[in-house]
Amino acid sequence: MVSLTHLWLPIVLSAVFVFAASSLIHMVIKWHASDYRALPNEEEVRAALQKAAQSPGQYVIPHCGDMKDMEKPEMQQKYKDGPIGFIMLSPNGAPNMGKALGMWFLYSLAVAFMAAYVASRTLGPGTHYLQVFRVVGAVSFLTYAGGSVQMGIWAGKPWRSVVKDLLDGLIYGLVSAGAFGWLWPKL
Repeated sequence: MVSLTHLWLPIVLSAVFVFAASSLIHMVIKWHASDYRALPNEEEVRAALQKAAQSPGQYVIPHCGDMKDMEKPEMQQKYKDGPIGFIMLSPNGAPNMGKALGMWFLYSLAVAFMAAYVASRTLGPGTHYLQVFRVVGAVSFLTYAGGSVQMGIWAGKPWRSVVKDLLDGLIYGLVSAGAFGWLWPKL
């Protein structure tokens, strides 16, 4: 078994490498730019949301407070007529990219820490690079990519966007796995 204190360097470097990879994906390659479309009547929708949703949070339309109500004819008609949507509203004001990037880096550290924990409990010092790569890569991939699949299933996220998120997760998992395999403690 490997002590987590011996894994601080791969944990930090993994987070740094993932942060760099995600920056390239989002700011240089920009393959997620097509994931979001503009509404043709954006100003009307904004005005309606300003009246309806006075606070940040998650909203669903049509709203059904109890699963028993799903069978009522008026609720079935709302679903038939549409639209059906999940809406997330943030606080008013310009997006705080510094805060979001800081939180993303902390999340990347948390993912690396959990991958380190699993690897430290399943692999010993001197484990071959490829075995470390497999364990850390699998844990990291599942952590970075899993949530998007759930959004595709339950919230209707377009599967094309989910596939891109899975590719992101694969890249982040590979980068993390490489950092840990490279810096895994020797005998």
